[in-house]
Amino acid sequence: MTRRRRRGQSRGRRRVGEGSSLAEPEPLHFSVPDNQRAAQLYGRHEEHLRAVEAGLGVRILARGNEVVISGDGAAQAQGLLERLLRLTEAGRELQLRDVQYAVDVVRRGQADRLESLWQDAVCTTVRGKAIRPKTLGQQHYVEAMRAHALTFCIGPAGTGKTYLAMAFAITAFKNREISRIVLTRPAVEAGEKLGFLPGDLQEKVDPYLRPLYDALYDIMGVEAYERHMQRGAIEVAPLAYMRGRTLDDAFVILDEAQNTTGEQMKMFLTRLGFGSRAVVTGDITQVDLPAERSSGLVEARQVLDAVSGISFVHLDESDVVRHPLVQSIIRAYEQHAVARAGLPSGAG
Repeated sequence: MTRRRRRGQSRGRRRVGEGSSLAEPEPLHFSVPDNQRAAQLYGRHEEHLRAVEAGLGVRILARGNEVVISGDGAAQAQGLLERLLRLTEAGRELQLRDVQYAVDVVRRGQADRLESLWQDAVCTTVRGKAIRPKTLGQQHYVEAMRAHALTFCIGPAGTGKTYLAMAFAITAFKNREISRIVLTRPAVEAGEKLGFLPGDLQEKVDPYLRPLYDALYDIMGVEAYERHMQRGAIEVAPLAYMRGRTLDDAFVILDEAQNTTGEQMKMFLTRLGFGSRAVVTGDITQVDLPAERSSGLVEARQVLDAVSGISFVHLDESDVVRHPLVQSIIRAYEQHAVARAGLPSGAG
């Protein structure tokens, strides 16, 4: 009898030991230096903390300047909060989308790349706002523009393709690395005929160029833009105006390049002269050409992919910096396209 009781007690002790090894780790405690930093780190109604909770599967309790983090991902969450706190100490204002993206980066095991992403500023707008890449894909894009004379950037709407290229061009112009900026895009008729639009040819194509003007105004300011425009240092023109020209000492941006034909793309790329750099942007899922015409951007990717000195950067929905719904919309359309093509989910 005594022997049986001892065996049972021994088995019971092993079960307790086994259970304790699976117990949840002790909560981690994290302190914020002052109330102002705490308010910036926590976000409105603690929305930043809730984003970290949801993304990393932890529980966060904030009481004043003290934060208690519990759960299996507590160490990851604490490391992220410490990085975000350093960001606020550097004078950056945290946005919810920044926190949400940082959480995604941590989940992908790339947390060590966040500091370099946050510190990489391209230029400052006329209102004093620093323009920075907001995603790792955008950072790769900026690095490609720094390192190559010709960069192609392919990605969906809202990934900052044109805006970052414009910021980079204006920075090169201010640093006197180039003497002029040339911005162009094809004027593809989307349901309307140019001949029915009022005004001369420039006035007819201006609506197609409006996004380029908007970016210039935002980064450079209207007065500076108009002054440089009158001097001929900045030119915004439809792609047809590029034929027969040689563009020396210029930063040239071809926007909406998915709507070029193969002939137009070749014509544009052979305009580059000495001391010039070019960026070509487009979204190959939004080609507005007639069905019988192939996209010059798609063809260029096939023809030039292995050419030295040219960089191809591909952005995706994770690089979208517009409303969070845009990512979901892009993903839904991609899934719809796969379903229509009869491909299994995740193919391609």
